[in-house]
Amino acid sequence: MTHAALVAGTTVAFIALGATGGVAQTVLTGIDSVDDRIDDIDREARLDLDRGNDAFRYGSPEYREGLSGSASLGYSGKTGVTDSSEFSLGARLRLANGPMIQTLGLVLDFAESGSVKTKEDLFAIYDANYYFDDAFYAFALGRVKTDGLAETADTVKTDAFIGVGPGYRVINTPDLSWRVQAGIGVSYLKDGAGTSETETGYIASSRLFWRLNESLFATNDTDVLKSDSALRVNNDLGFNVKMSDMFATRVSYLTEYNDSRAVRTENKLGVSLVYSF
Repeated sequence: MTHAALVAGTTVAFIALGATGGVAQTVLTGIDSVDDRIDDIDREARLDLDRGNDAFRYGSPEYREGLSGSASLGYSGKTGVTDSSEFSLGARLRLANGPMIQTLGLVLDFAESGSVKTKEDLFAIYDANYYFDDAFYAFALGRVKTDGLAETADTVKTDAFIGVGPGYRVINTPDLSWRVQAGIGVSYLKDGAGTSETETGYIASSRLFWRLNESLFATNDTDVLKSDSALRVNNDLGFNVKMSDMFATRVSYLTEYNDSRAVRTENKLGVSLVYSF
C-alpha cells in the first residue's frame, strides 16, 4: 500500500478543499485539520486491521536479539476563550534473549480544560514468554490501569493483576491455529472512595485464527479473569477481508462482561475499511 492510502470516503472531502496555497492559507481554510483527521482515521483503521494478526501465532516469534522498542508522545495546548491542554505518551520496550522474550508497554493520557482535569489515565503492562518448543511455553504477565479522576465507590481507580502460568498451541498450521493459556495470580481493585480488595485471581485466554481462503480470515480472542469480587470476560470476534493490495476491511464484535458493574455486559460493533490507490 502506498503512503497516500486513504480511508474510503475521505478522498472527496480532501479534493473539495484543494491542495494548493501557502501555510497561512492552509491553516485558515482548515486543510491541515482535515489532513490530520484523515491521518487519524487511517491510522485507527489500520490498527484495527492489525489486531487480527497475532505475532505469537506460529510458535516462538523471531525478534531482534537484545533491547529494542519505540516511544511517542503528543502535546497540544490552547489559550483564548478556553484554556486547555492534552498530553499523551506511549512507549514499548522489548528484550529478546533466545527463547525468552520480555515486553513492557506504557501509556499515559492527561487532559485539562481551564483548571479542571478531564483525564488522568495510566496503563502499563509487562509480558514475558519463555518458549520450550513451538508448542509449549510459559508466561508471566502484569498489568495496571489507573484512573486518577475516579472519586466515587462505583468507579474503579486502580485495576491491577499479576500472574504466571503455562501456554500450549493446540493447533499450529498456517491456515488454522489455536493456542490457550491459563494461570494464577493476584488481583487488586481499588475504587474511587479508597476501598481496596486484594485477592487471588485466575486467568485463562484463548486465541483462534482461521484462514478461510486467501482473502478472508477470522479470529476469536477470549480472555477470562476470575476473582472473588468479580468475573471479567472479554471476547473479540473479527473477520478480516483483503480483496487486494488496494482494499481491506475488518468487521469485529467485542463483548465485555463484568459482573461487578450495574450494567454487566457491553457490546461494540466495529467496521474498519481501508482503500488505497
